[in-house]
Amino acid sequence: MYLTRSLIAGAALALTAGAAFAQVPAAAPAPAAAPAPVVAACDAVDTLKASGQFTIFLKATDATNLTAFIKANKAETIFAPTDAAFAALPAGELDRIMAQPARAELQKLLIYHMINAKVPSSEFKGAVRQAPTMAGLPVELDGGETLKVNDAAIVQPDVLVSNGVIHVIDKVLSPAKAPAPAAN
Repeated sequence: MYLTRSLIAGAALALTAGAAFAQVPAAAPAPAAAPAPVVAACDAVDTLKASGQFTIFLKATDATNLTAFIKANKAETIFAPTDAAFAALPAGELDRIMAQPARAELQKLLIYHMINAKVPSSEFKGAVRQAPTMAGLPVELDGGETLKVNDAAIVQPDVLVSNGVIHVIDKVLSPAKAPAPAAN
């Protein structure tokens, strides 16, 4: 009898401890690490390569023959999505746009991330304005509390390079979601 009561008491204690343990809230997931600061290393292409955070963007510029164009351009603005931004695309989208049949679409996507002029953040801080991209479609530059281009946050503005300026962004911009051109 004593043994039975001890076993029952032990089982009840184990269940109570298990229930108490189960009620402990799970730890919150660790916030995503901020990308390492990008440091200018001569021109835009060399800077993006040296950073190591833009391998997909650079692979895409190589695949569309834009790398030499970027190197030769003397005054440009590049909104550079990090590898994490490309990884956040819907499942299968990156593979689809990197495939040979989608090269024209990929090239349009890439040149939608470029302005054929040097546009430092000082030109839009405290304001909202549009700027034409090399794709012929505008982007909206928002110089509010958080700098943005369209719906992407500019996580590091004003990386000044010999042939322009790089703004590091946290999302891939979509030409399909370009804002309507502003009325003049």
